[in-house]
Amino acid sequence: MIDCIIIDDEQHAVDVLEHYVEQVPYLNLIAATTDPVTGLARLDDLVHGVVFLDVQMPNLTGVELLKLIKRDTRVIMTTAYKEYALDGFEHAVVDYLLKPIGFPRFLKAVSRLTTTVGTLQTGTNGNDAFLFVKSEQKGKLLKVDIQRITFIEGLGNYVIIHSDGQPPISTFLTLKYVYEHLADKGFIRVHKSFIVSLTYLTAVEGNVVRVRNDDRSIPIGNAYKQEFFKLVNSKLLSFQAK
Repeated sequence: MIDCIIIDDEQHAVDVLEHYVEQVPYLNLIAATTDPVTGLARLDDLVHGVVFLDVQMPNLTGVELLKLIKRDTRVIMTTAYKEYALDGFEHAVVDYLLKPIGFPRFLKAVSRLTTTVGTLQTGTNGNDAFLFVKSEQKGKLLKVDIQRITFIEGLGNYVIIHSDGQPPISTFLTLKYVYEHLADKGFIRVHKSFIVSLTYLTAVEGNVVRVRNDDRSIPIGNAYKQEFFKLVNSKLLSFQAK
């Protein structure tokens, strides 16, 4: 079960999210409030849970509250404004939901909360590279095919591994540690919170990148721009007039 807290200053928005949470068997609502200060006080009740956090609230905005939340607490932002999405990524938000929120989009966001706890082990089997993470079930390892990883996001002291055709897996590791194992396997770090597969990278649009089979825009952090665009430019075909 994943414990949940809902913080939104609009009661109607709280009611919608409460109803959605009730429909998902592995979500457990422990608090819902329209007061951000009250919501902040309840965060200590979460153990690797998730906060559904509204952006626009009086007295204490969602972005301000986000900076006060412990790094091991996952956050799904809710907002009526698309421009807040990149702010969320800067603070390692799991996802953002654009109001009005439909149930299918809600399900897609919470599917990213699938959690396993463990350490990283890598190996090879013929031409197929793979890694293992330990699951919560004692003695059980989950195998992840490196060639199917689309991108990896870091959220504090754990990472979420996204793979083509597979549910996301999260594990208690740092993004830096994972990148040390994957940097020579066709991956590049584009942001303090994101590693992307060069195989699945499909487009560069200004300061964001896109990967195949995912509708999110992944930001390119200032600290990683030079290395990333050096790689892009080395592969760039352009007509040079003579």
